[in-house]
Amino acid sequence: MTNTLDRNRASLVGLRMPCALEALDYTMRQLERGEIGALDAIDALPAEEHATRETRRIGVSLKTSRLTPPKTLESFDFTFQPSLDRGRIMALAQLDFVARAEVVHFLGPPGTGKSHLATALGVAAVKAGRRVYRATLAELIEALGRAEREGRLIEKICFLGRSSLPSSGLRGRICGHGPSSTSTRSATSPSRQAAPICSSSVNARYEKAAMILTSNRGFAEWGEVFGDPVVATALLDRLLRHAIVVQIEGASYRLRAPAISSPSTPARTPPSPRRRPQTTGPTAKKWSRWIPARSATVQAKRISMSLPSSDRNASTGDR
Repeated sequence: MTNTLDRNRASLVGLRMPCALEALDYTMRQLERGEIGALDAIDALPAEEHATRETRRIGVSLKTSRLTPPKTLESFDFTFQPSLDRGRIMALAQLDFVARAEVVHFLGPPGTGKSHLATALGVAAVKAGRRVYRATLAELIEALGRAEREGRLIEKICFLGRSSLPSSGLRGRICGHGPSSTSTRSATSPSRQAAPICSSSVNARYEKAAMILTSNRGFAEWGEVFGDPVVATALLDRLLRHAIVVQIEGASYRLRAPAISSPSTPARTPPSPRRRPQTTGPTAKKWSRWIPARSATVQAKRISMSLPSSDRNASTGDR
């Protein structure tokens, strides 16, 4: 038995399975006490290693995909947006649209949960082992413009094309969230030179990979946003060819009435009464002697300060 355990430990070390190695002794004690069977013991070691690695992989992927802080569909308040079909959103979380290379559009006013839903689908894609990336449109245009100046435009477009699920959207100007996302939060629209560059990244993914877009601007306004109606029409032609449009109608969740009342003003502590000298008792005579003398001194000083300087000197000399 000991030799077998030593060989198992050596094998786990060679396979670089530290979590399974740590669980080996505990699993053997369970097996000896009859708490688990042989098959359960065999299953426990790789399962422990796989769970630890999967947790680590998801954490790293969420950071590299820029999906932090992560959002989930379970944390979305569907009751606040009754226009949303919960069943339809949960069906999207199955990620069948990724396999079909479709584009999901979340449209609606600001604060209605478009970014939350797009990010939640991106998180679901990461957990399913998909490669995801999120960026604003401004960041995408800046990155592609820099790559073009450095002669790396094709390489950069290929990098963006490797993500399984990119998303982008219009918010203010153009804004995107989700896995491989492209969005702009600034108030300035993309330049006419940047619009064709952005179009090239969309062309690289057309009918090859899925995307998610969030927008608070209608499709008819994209020509104004990009500053080039021709490029905007070409973009929409590809983005709406295989599309799933989710329209959200409702109030902003961020501007909902707060349920927390304002804190009450603390009561002011009344000032403590001034201490008065004792009028009776053993110290009464001391107070009675000190108070008149002090009052006379203060009165003399006030009179001296009110006299002219010459009279003050004369009065001082008299004293």
